[in-house]
Amino acid sequence: MLIKEENDEDLYNSIVIDLEDLKSNIKNLEVATLLDQEFDNNNCYLEIHPGAGGVESCDWASMLLRMYTMFFDKFGFEYNIIDRQNGDEAGIKSVLIYVTGDHVYGYLRSEIGVHRLVRISPFNAAGKRQTSFAAVNVTPEFDQISDIVINDSDIRVDVYRSSGNGGQGVNTTDSAVRITHIPSGIVVTVQNERSQLKNKEIAMNILKNKLYEIEVKTRNDEINSLKGNDNINFGSQIRNYVLEPYSLVKDVRSGYETSNYHNVLDGDIYPFIEAYLKIKR
Repeated sequence: MLIKEENDEDLYNSIVIDLEDLKSNIKNLEVATLLDQEFDNNNCYLEIHPGAGGVESCDWASMLLRMYTMFFDKFGFEYNIIDRQNGDEAGIKSVLIYVTGDHVYGYLRSEIGVHRLVRISPFNAAGKRQTSFAAVNVTPEFDQISDIVINDSDIRVDVYRSSGNGGQGVNTTDSAVRITHIPSGIVVTVQNERSQLKNKEIAMNILKNKLYEIEVKTRNDEINSLKGNDNINFGSQIRNYVLEPYSLVKDVRSGYETSNYHNVLDGDIYPFIEAYLKIKR
C-alpha cells in the first residue's frame, strides 16, 4: 500500500527484483538439502556411449557431450576430456570426462541411464524419422582408492598413437594407454596427456575408482547403482528427447517435461536434475 501511495516505480522494481532473488535462493537451498547422499560432494567421471542406431547414435552421443559441457560451463563446473573416440562417419564412439565442482556427483547422478532421441535423421536421404540411444554413466571419484591393490598379472596394458586433439606430441607418439582389468573386464582408455606415463597413471586411478565402486556396491545394499544400465535400447531409457513430429523432452522417472528442446540441448538440464532429486527424496 505504501508503494502505491508513494507511486515510486523504482522502489517497486527494486522490491520485485529482491523478491525474485529471494525465491531463487530459497529454491537453490531446497535443492542443496537433497544432496545428502554419501558421495554427492565428490568429483566424478562421466561417460557417454552410443547404443542401438549406428552413426545416428554416435551423432546423438556427440550432442549429449555438447549438452553436458554447456551445462558445466553454465554451472561453473570444471571438466577435462580424458578420452574421446570419434565415430567412423560422425559423432563419437565414446567419451570420458573428469568433472570437478561443489556436489558435482550429487547433481550428475540424475543423468545415469539411457537417453533416447527421436528426430528426422540428417543421415537418411529419405528424411525418415530415426530413434537413437546413448548411455550416460557417472562414477564418483573415491577417496579410498589407495586401498585398492591391482596385481600386474590382472591387467593388460596397450599403448597406441593418440587420435585426439592435443598437439603434435600427442598425435605422433604412442602416448595413448588402454588398460584392461582381466578379472572384471573393465577397460579404461586415456589419451589426453602427451606423456604415456601420465596417461597410464590417470588410467590406473580411474580403474581403481571403478573397482572400488564394485566393492561399495557389494558391501552396501543401500547404494542401488552408481553406474548406468548396460541395456542401451528401447524401453530402458530414463529420458526421451523428441524433436519430430512434435517437440518434447520428458524424464521418465520424475515426469518433468518441456517442449523447449533447444534450451535443453544447450545445457539447460537443471530443472530435470531438480525434479529427479525431489522424487528420489
